[in-house]
Amino acid sequence: MKLYDTMSRRSREFTTSGENVKMYVCGITPYDRSHLGHAMSYVIFDVLRRYLEYCGLRVEHVQNYTDIDDRIIARANALGLSYEEVAEQYIQEYVQEMKELNILPAMVYPRATQELGKIIEMISGLIDGGYAYRARGGVYFRVTARKSYGELSGRDLGEMMAGARIEPEAEKEHPMDFALWKAAKPGEPSWSSPWGAGRPGWHIECSAMALRYLGSTLDIHGGGADLVFPHHENEIAQSEGFTGVKPFARFWVHHGWLAMDGEKMSKSLGNIITVREGLDRYGADALRLFILTSHYRSPLAYSEDGLEAAKRGVERLRNALSLGASSSGKVVEV
Repeated sequence: MKLYDTMSRRSREFTTSGENVKMYVCGITPYDRSHLGHAMSYVIFDVLRRYLEYCGLRVEHVQNYTDIDDRIIARANALGLSYEEVAEQYIQEYVQEMKELNILPAMVYPRATQELGKIIEMISGLIDGGYAYRARGGVYFRVTARKSYGELSGRDLGEMMAGARIEPEAEKEHPMDFALWKAAKPGEPSWSSPWGAGRPGWHIECSAMALRYLGSTLDIHGGGADLVFPHHENEIAQSEGFTGVKPFARFWVHHGWLAMDGEKMSKSLGNIITVREGLDRYGADALRLFILTSHYRSPLAYSEDGLEAAKRGVERLRNALSLGASSSGKVVEV
């Protein structure tokens, strides 16, 4: 099997680094209901995992929850709830919806707030190695310490600097340096650390979870094309800086996004159809078929006509299967 790798920008023969396939897929930030763009992502990686298992491989599949985030805190404050209550509500809704979509569950679903030990260990190691520095109660990654920074996204650090604004965070050495640990703000949840109270940055949590559960080299790291930069670029920098092992991931697999009215479906833009709405309106099989009618690396435009066609296509498949079972005398549940 050949698999397209974003880093090398070509399709390569897929092989594993060990006996099992180590696959990490970026998970949700549970501050609102999951939408069909999330369903698209997890259907795609579900199909990839099923095919690998069909080929006789065992897949060690890890998928995280970012259960502390500015958006979760804002939603909790708006609703008068704790951040834990908000995250738990949307995680449980997500779990049920993925079950209905027939998505095979990951073997581990680590949560950022439960991985503080590994996160602090990584940040400490990056400081000791000269890859990170303290500033105003927080810790930043030093992008200039990585000559290869930008290789995944194909971006040049000089060009990034030319377009960056330095004023909002003048304590940073370089405009593109990113937060590993954020200093606590009044009224926000925080945890103790060697650098003072605060919470982890977004990028460091995925590296910490991947390294803890899958080791220093992954076979597949997956997510949407919108995560290539800065999230996955930063994951590479901090993971390889901490371990000294390259590559962090042997195959970077990114899918296109689901578009609605010409824009990426996104909770922040408000142009979403929730997974629950899609399940209730079209059914799980129609959603899966609709998603799989497009090449996984291509953008997919949300279309009610397309989903209705997928729904009819599912019924035709069910009827054909039922007729085939009847003619052979077999009883098949459809």
